[in-house]
Amino acid sequence: MSTLLKGRIRHSVCAWPYESIPLDTFCKGAKEIGLESIDLLYPHQFETAKQFGLTCAMVASVSDAWNIAKGWNRVEHHDDLITYYQYLIDETAKAGFPSVVCFSGNREGLDDGQGIENCAMGLQRLLPYAEKKKVNIVMELLNSKVDHPDYQCDHTHWGVALSKRIGSERFSLLYDIYHMQLMEGDIIRTIRDNHTYFSHYHTGGAPGRNEINDSQELYYPAIMKAIYETGYKGFVAQEFIPTKTDKLSSLKEAVLICDI
Repeated sequence: MSTLLKGRIRHSVCAWPYESIPLDTFCKGAKEIGLESIDLLYPHQFETAKQFGLTCAMVASVSDAWNIAKGWNRVEHHDDLITYYQYLIDETAKAGFPSVVCFSGNREGLDDGQGIENCAMGLQRLLPYAEKKKVNIVMELLNSKVDHPDYQCDHTHWGVALSKRIGSERFSLLYDIYHMQLMEGDIIRTIRDNHTYFSHYHTGGAPGRNEINDSQELYYPAIMKAIYETGYKGFVAQEFIPTKTDKLSSLKEAVLICDI
């Protein structure tokens, strides 16, 4: 299944849609396709990825205590979140990986402006530790329309406002193309206008979050070209849910679509 890729886009893939495949088998298959990274691994999985010469470009942070709905926009969460994220930062730094994902949490009636202030308050306490360890904290933009009802960081302008409020090189946004297509569309213009705030990208077919081929509405070669033209040097990670029995063949197809 080995593929010669062009090298303009650095390819990764999120682990969770492939959980039915043993991680070592999945890593072997990803490496054969030409991927450099597996996204959203946990510390106990790091060594398996390393055995196949893979990095983890974005470390996972969802746990039994902390999830997408319960995040940094609540001041009462900050002390415990800082303890948890310091552990993740330590493990990420020891592995030599660059970034840990984070989430705003749900609104639950919280004003968007206050949500920004609360997130900034907590993250500004954490970021000196991240800076010392040379690890990035990256908040993911997610849709609140279908998959994550009431999630607060659900529009680019909100995430950019938070980034400006924090003002740290160690804080940035994960621009999820699928999620933002559902919320606001205008993907290429948004990337061109805001790329300095985006340190990572995820894919997915819209509207169904499945394969990114011609079964859905986004044209990924043009999106990848726009990302490349911004001078982006980071990773693009596939995060669609395969519908085919052979999930690795779906992954290979997606990587080739994005390999402009």
